[in-house]
Amino acid sequence: MFIPKLFVTLKERNTQQLGQDVISGILVGIVALPLAIAFAIASGVSPEKGLITAVVGGFLVSLLGGSRVQIGGPTGAFIVIVFGIVQQYGVNGLMLATLMAGVILVIMGFAQFGSLIKFIPYPVIVGFTSGIAVIIFSTQINDFFGLGITDLPADFLEKWTSYAGHIHSIHLPTLLTGLLALFIIMFWPAVSRKIPGSVVAIILTTVMVQTLHLDVATIESRFGDIPSQLPAPSLPAFDLATIQQLIIPATTIAILAAIEALLSAVVSDGMIGGRHKSNMELVAQGVANIASPLFGGIPVTGAIARTATNVKNGGRTPVAGIVHALTLLGIMLLFGSWAKLIPMATLAAILMVVAWNMSEYKVFLRLLKSPRSDLIVLLTTFGLTVIFDLTIAIEVGMLLAVVLFMRHMAGITNVDIITRELKDREEETDDPLSIISRTVPPGVEVYEINGPFFFGAASKFKESMRIIEQPPDVRILRMRNVPVIDATGLNLLRELLADSRKHGTQLVLSGVHPGPMKALDDYGLLQEIGTENVFDNIDDALERARRLQSR
Repeated sequence: MFIPKLFVTLKERNTQQLGQDVISGILVGIVALPLAIAFAIASGVSPEKGLITAVVGGFLVSLLGGSRVQIGGPTGAFIVIVFGIVQQYGVNGLMLATLMAGVILVIMGFAQFGSLIKFIPYPVIVGFTSGIAVIIFSTQINDFFGLGITDLPADFLEKWTSYAGHIHSIHLPTLLTGLLALFIIMFWPAVSRKIPGSVVAIILTTVMVQTLHLDVATIESRFGDIPSQLPAPSLPAFDLATIQQLIIPATTIAILAAIEALLSAVVSDGMIGGRHKSNMELVAQGVANIASPLFGGIPVTGAIARTATNVKNGGRTPVAGIVHALTLLGIMLLFGSWAKLIPMATLAAILMVVAWNMSEYKVFLRLLKSPRSDLIVLLTTFGLTVIFDLTIAIEVGMLLAVVLFMRHMAGITNVDIITRELKDREEETDDPLSIISRTVPPGVEVYEINGPFFFGAASKFKESMRIIEQPPDVRILRMRNVPVIDATGLNLLRELLADSRKHGTQLVLSGVHPGPMKALDDYGLLQEIGTENVFDNIDDALERARRLQSR
């Protein structure tokens, strides 16, 4: 379970595949270059931190990961949460939160939480992903149009209000640079799919701006030089109070990293017909997030787009991911100083395209036609992500999904007073165990619970018990359709047993499944009811009722 895929694939010894992995890794490294820089800047940190993240994080994710083709690095999903942490706690706070998130991910992996992440409702994932896409797009308006807003509000609505107030400040050279970059990115695939359009856009617009001496903001004018080497590792400053404040942001980073990494792994599995190790992948993501901030990097996770690019270019083992990281390191060491000349409008265009691809608008529109409960979860998560905060959106979205699910489960759980319906029920039934075909002695009341017997169904059970006018001699409770029972259900049965004894009624259970039977035994109820009053089928339960009445 905890053996990295790299060590599994090394046993294959396929020289031809090794060559394909190296080529794919180089191409993915080139693709990742502008994205790493753009994600860092959009997150509110200096551009080299994105490169460091892609190099260190990408290397460790491929070295230790549970996926054959996963490519790790900074992603657009983190922009919102990283920007918020930097604004509130500074860069040092971000480094510490990322390191803490790495520890949480390692614990999640060894605790085998990988499979649990897969149960996050799809509307929650689409809701916050689409919300993040909208936020990323909105943060690029200033640089794309050259509005020159120096103190851009973090709040979504205030940000657009600020844009409206500066609409007259559009800088034409900047806008034309951004439009040219956007045009190249969108239509370059028709020319070549081997060389990414974002790289072509960066080269052409940078050459244009420098050759024509255009007054267009660049990375250098905004951030200064980009270091062309990896810094020495160092621990971020920390104290107990800061750690306590960063627990929630760190947990958000960990959960988001886990979700995106495992989603990417699942998608890539479908593309190559493989199967990833989810828990090993979480451990690798954790180690990467521990190491990245030590070198000054930001959060790491699996990048779906870069992973797909890896697969499409022939990558089939973690060697491709390692080569991708080494390629970025080589570019950083040899050409890092040139990256400072990239126009900010070009990076804004790249991120706008990333936001569009992230939005999954077709899936979003399709989910608008889904059941009302899913629609509520989708729109709530989306709205909270855009207007308020990603952390709140995930928490509320999950809570709302759970509540609506419990409401649905409670809706399908019912308690039938069967003997009261026998007088009016004339329809035929194909159920060989139906009570209709059996004789129920006078003074015996038969109930049947259908569905999970949990706290969501408690009110229905109590209501059914209250409508009894005359306590019967024997009360038979059929549980053949009860797959699970929780503590609330067990407590209600105990209350029913106490009430039955109070009125001189004997309680008999029928059709109890192994799971609920074990719960009854562990809770001590099986002994209180008496094993002689618990039966596998209704016929034995009715026979027991007759014997009890004859005493």
